[in-house]
Amino acid sequence: MKIAAANAKIVLPVDTTIDAEVDLCIAENAYFLQAQLTITVPGIDRDVARELAQSAHQTCPYSKATRGNIDVVINVV
Repeated sequence: MKIAAANAKIVLPVDTTIDAEVDLCIAENAYFLQAQLTITVPGIDRDVARELAQSAHQTCPYSKATRGNIDVVINVV
């Protein structure tokens, strides 16, 4: 998210947090993963923080590697 913020010329607060929850699920005798990211960016407008999170998700190497294989929900609080 730091790169997305830097590209937008936004300084992230030092107390920015990203909590990741990854679940191992089973359906029809097959395992799969799903993830939920909860992002807190104090002092930044929620819509701006959401745009930064989406931008970071598009450029993150891990997100790119798992895109289409893992459902990811991004919550900005």
